[in-house]
Amino acid sequence: MRTGSDESSPIQLRVAEAKHRDVGKRRARIDARYMDHLGIQAGEVVELVGKRSTAVTAWPADEEEKESDIIRIDGQTRKNAGVGLNDLLNVRKIDCKQAKSVTLMPLGDSTITVDKEFCDFVKNRIKGYPVNEGDEISVVILGNQMDFKVERVSPKAIARIERQTKLTIMAEITSDRKPRVTYEEIGGMKEQIKRLREIVELPMRHPEVFARLGIEPHSGILMYGSPGCGKTLIAKALASESEANFFIINGPEIMNKYYGETEARLRDIFKEARESSPSIIFIDEIDAIAPKREEAFGDVEKRVVAQLLALMDGMSERGQVIVLGATNRPESLDPALRRPGRFDREIEIGVPNAEGRLEILQIHTRGMPLSDDINLQELASELHGYTGADIKALCREAAMKALRRYLPEIDLEGDKISPEILEGMVITNRDFKEGMKEIVPTAMREFYVEVARIKWNDVGGLYEAKRTLHDNLITAIREPDKFAKMGIRPPRGALLYGPPGTGKTLLAKALATESNANIIVVRGPEVLSKWVGESEKAIREIFRKAKSSSPCIVVFDELDSLARPRGQEEDMSGNERVLSQILTEMDDSGSAGVVVIGITNRPDLIDTSLLRPGRLDLILYVGPPDEKARQEILRIITQPMPLANDVDLAGIAQSTKSFSGADLVALCREAAVNAMQSKSEIISNADFAKAIRLVRPSITKDVEDWYESIKKNITYAMPKQIDKTFYG
Repeated sequence: MRTGSDESSPIQLRVAEAKHRDVGKRRARIDARYMDHLGIQAGEVVELVGKRSTAVTAWPADEEEKESDIIRIDGQTRKNAGVGLNDLLNVRKIDCKQAKSVTLMPLGDSTITVDKEFCDFVKNRIKGYPVNEGDEISVVILGNQMDFKVERVSPKAIARIERQTKLTIMAEITSDRKPRVTYEEIGGMKEQIKRLREIVELPMRHPEVFARLGIEPHSGILMYGSPGCGKTLIAKALASESEANFFIINGPEIMNKYYGETEARLRDIFKEARESSPSIIFIDEIDAIAPKREEAFGDVEKRVVAQLLALMDGMSERGQVIVLGATNRPESLDPALRRPGRFDREIEIGVPNAEGRLEILQIHTRGMPLSDDINLQELASELHGYTGADIKALCREAAMKALRRYLPEIDLEGDKISPEILEGMVITNRDFKEGMKEIVPTAMREFYVEVARIKWNDVGGLYEAKRTLHDNLITAIREPDKFAKMGIRPPRGALLYGPPGTGKTLLAKALATESNANIIVVRGPEVLSKWVGESEKAIREIFRKAKSSSPCIVVFDELDSLARPRGQEEDMSGNERVLSQILTEMDDSGSAGVVVIGITNRPDLIDTSLLRPGRLDLILYVGPPDEKARQEILRIITQPMPLANDVDLAGIAQSTKSFSGADLVALCREAAVNAMQSKSEIISNADFAKAIRLVRPSITKDVEDWYESIKKNITYAMPKQIDKTFYG
């Protein structure tokens, strides 16, 4: 909105978050119309006037920007101008001269050695930046952000740092309680931050709004989710952006064996927070100090819970002290804490999706020298189940892999590494790929399987099964709206049954790849435990992990070991309880993006309650391959093999009747071994002929007849005719 008609008059714009590429560069993104109104070109300096005055370089906003009356600036610039998000800010053009001298004071707790080389390095990084006395400025040094405060500027006005500017960095370091974390440093949590800002930042910055409405603001918020998803980081960002003091209570740290000491520590922290309000009290691992009282063994825990309840009830200041709790075990908290008036809101901080992972990668690679072959979008799509902490660890691991490549060039005996080597260091795509092998995603740690890159084309034959799975399950995961438009619910799972070696597990892995879903493979006997309740607990944990890293496919291999028919024999291993737990979890997880695939070669040993619609909806027979499918399987297996020109795959497919896919793999291996024994570098048709005489088919006539009889009793019938060109 314009405030005057004069060409050089200031304008008033609403503050919005900066894009990741502009963070730390002292840039403001403004609509081109307002730049014309101010009479400025891209890269010229504008003054921002809020509670304080600061300066930035102006750049045009993105063309796809929907809102025109906003100015995008990063958290540090917002702090320098004394404004928050959605506040109004005056913007005007100024004539910015070159600074003769600038003095910076380091902020934080780290000790640094200030010498001429360090001053020159910092000056090169901030060259061209406009600064004002009292501003904060940051420099990325070897991937880590270092903050400085501008103590003095000569001449005493907004000035630009240039090559001739004399830069001095003070040796002493200042430290304060307020954290320096901005919303731009948190990726993939736009919705959660939006909700938390309404609950936390608004009552702290504008308590009069709540007073006018005659309502009490929230006194506590509980954040829960997998470890490493950013709960602590969000708490620090909220404190920093709302300019509140930050008090952190690490659950186990305040526990004391002496009577009354722990409660006294809690009272002191709440008292100090009230006296220095606005304040945020952050209780990390709150389940350690406030467990369920009926389950707590010690007297101390019960007294601490009672004290915490009393302190939260006693907070009468209107929005000036807010308690944030963080836990990854919300179910173990005392229920008295989880009522309105104490922890009013519960917000889940979940595992980020592909879009969120891209934002987090952009944040952590901001100061890293990346090579041109790195595509962050592609990388983010591969990091299934990775939390923010995992991605940070991956970036560090990739940097370490890059460092190992440069170690031979570095003189470790010398005092310093030459600037030429430092400047030449880059991190490549291969470094990230190697790092991914070392970092196991938190969300899938206990039940982690490498996300198998198996495509439909890697599975020979099985056209009917692939078509049915595509139309039902892949469409349900990738395009759930199609089912919603038809007014029906998508299937929740499928049972794949058939003789051993026909490709049932391979099909399940290909399904996960084609639908871009995570995959948790559960091998039936692994779950069973002799201890009562442990097997059911493992099933609950598997489904909890699947929900937190959805979309996810849970594959139960050898399902018959877990889902025996109930009431037929004495239940010594607690099988009935495990089956009941699986049924319950499947009913609960239908809307959470979790698909269950059961795999068995004994469908007659599976309880019928699993086979009803709403559980394992699709029942697919994965039979022995026909001649065309066998030829396709042989083509896939022999692709990397050095075959002679006389090898006739069609003839081999014709003479391998009753061979399963696994039998064909064994056949090709035997042929290769025959070639190796005869010292040949290529595999000939004679080698295959010899192998056919040695490898016997595993699917006999009796086996086929038995499965045919089972098919008649199964509830879901496969379509008789289907277009085999779909995957041809």
